[in-house]
Amino acid sequence: MKTIILPALGLLALAPTAALAKDETVKRFQHDGATYSYTVTQVGGTRVIKGIEERTGKPFVLRVGAHRVRGTVGSQQVSFPLREVEPLKTDKTRLASR
Repeated sequence: MKTIILPALGLLALAPTAALAKDETVKRFQHDGATYSYTVTQVGGTRVIKGIEERTGKPFVLRVGAHRVRGTVGSQQVSFPLREVEPLKTDKTRLASR
């Protein structure tokens, strides 16, 4: 399960939070052929990431603290150190070149 969530959190950790927004913006990303949609909210000192894997409909809720990530993916509990999170490798797009 960490093979899916850890790289995904790398992208999510970089996503700005909308702490004061009433309607959170739904964001999406793809990883290993799966598409995930999620929202990020700030609750006290914890970032809460809620979403689903679109193909299977499997929900996830992750609470990102200062040093640890805890939550559920489907019905499975997950917990791991934040230092294990790796950013997703994204392709850089060149828009124009002269």
